[in-house]
Amino acid sequence: KEPEKLSLEMVDFLHSGEGNLPSNKADIYFKELGNETPTLVRLLMSTIHKQDKRLVKHISAKQFGMQFGLKAIYAHNGLLYFHTSIRNTTNMRYQIDYVTFKVVDKAVTTQTAIQETILQPLRAYNDLAVVAPKSELRTIYALESFSLPEGKILEISLHELNGGRTLTFTVDNKDLVRARAIDDLELRF
Repeated sequence: KEPEKLSLEMVDFLHSGEGNLPSNKADIYFKELGNETPTLVRLLMSTIHKQDKRLVKHISAKQFGMQFGLKAIYAHNGLLYFHTSIRNTTNMRYQIDYVTFKVVDKAVTTQTAIQETILQPLRAYNDLAVVAPKSELRTIYALESFSLPEGKILEISLHELNGGRTLTFTVDNKDLVRARAIDDLELRF
């Protein structure tokens, strides 16, 4: 049997205009987002960004006049939201090449094969390519919910385009399991 529609105009469903929803509004679910609609995920990420709370104060990397840190971890319906901050205190702009999320061994001894698992963010909010001089950039990443086995840590790295200023910080399982539930976060439309 042939499908009713071969293509779907996403702009009709994910309308960004304020106060006027499209007439054919429907909930679309992507397998990667589990039970969440892309609209709700975007709304959650937007609310986290607007509230700008710093719930995690001990996880960051600082060098080369740059600081890359974790402000908060939130959990909702099988997704983890990582609120990160990049502060540039130099007079040079910082061009972001990419950000990696890897599960790696906590302690690696010499002559040991390194095992790492790369995690792909499902969504990113305010994911800009440049941090201007003397400024701060905050980004929220949504990842599928996970926990870390014994002896493993989450390593989050920020890589500079055509440069050597790579910043890396680690997150332990004890920090992951303390993720704040988004249920008590007031959504702002």
